[in-house]
Amino acid sequence: MSHDDVPLQHPRTVVVTGGALGIGGGISRRFAADGDHVVLVDIDADAAARTAADIEADGGGCTVLVGDITDDDTVARLTALVESDHGHADVLVNNVGDFRPAKSFFAKSPPEQWRRLHELNLWHVFAVTHALLPGMISAGGGSIVNVSTVEAFRGIPGNAVYSAYNAGVSAFTKSLAVELGPSGIRVNAIAPDLADTPQTPAELMLAGRDPALLRSWLPAGRFGKPEDFAGVVAFLASRDAAFITGHTIPVDGGTLAASGWYAKASGRGWTNMPDQA
Repeated sequence: MSHDDVPLQHPRTVVVTGGALGIGGGISRRFAADGDHVVLVDIDADAAARTAADIEADGGGCTVLVGDITDDDTVARLTALVESDHGHADVLVNNVGDFRPAKSFFAKSPPEQWRRLHELNLWHVFAVTHALLPGMISAGGGSIVNVSTVEAFRGIPGNAVYSAYNAGVSAFTKSLAVELGPSGIRVNAIAPDLADTPQTPAELMLAGRDPALLRSWLPAGRFGKPEDFAGVVAFLASRDAAFITGHTIPVDGGTLAASGWYAKASGRGWTNMPDQA
């Protein structure tokens, strides 16, 4: 029997970094609702406790580990917890990432800022994956889903370093998928855009502008919700995606497909030179 023929067992052990709020919170809730046991890692103890309580109130299983995933100690504690309580992780979701702190102009940004952005967006992906991989390999399979960004695939003024590190996440995803294919481990990523979360709330993105402008800004005509992203992550970790590996899936309401084209203010046709902000 090949690995692909093995029935999917529940509950799987699913590690979600930054799993308390926003996209991460949506991912934690989705896996728990699907019958998996979530190991939720987050720096915000109160938010993690609230999310875990919600999951358990709905009949799901969740273990919380509080800590900064960019710290070696947190990675070590996570590895020990997974090994002692579950043996290995079946699914790893490397969700942590942030465009802050960032100067708006690269020439004025200090190197220590680049280092922090490296830790937040790329280094921890290497560190956590490296720590949990031996258990997956020994178990004969697993799924890793990284969270990149659409900004890895287009220019974003004011966030050049953030963009570069997330391009690294998607490149790492591709190469690791090839490397781990013979071990029965799939590696994929999602690339979100315009997510209405505590990190990027709709009010901040709109900045006082008319919400009706969303119909001009992106084909889907609305901001993304945590469950929009969580559903794609759950799919990539599922048996339905057994033949998908090495890809970054944009979850962006069509912004990358539009590639700078906007709906006209009149509602008729499209333009690459928008006449309103």
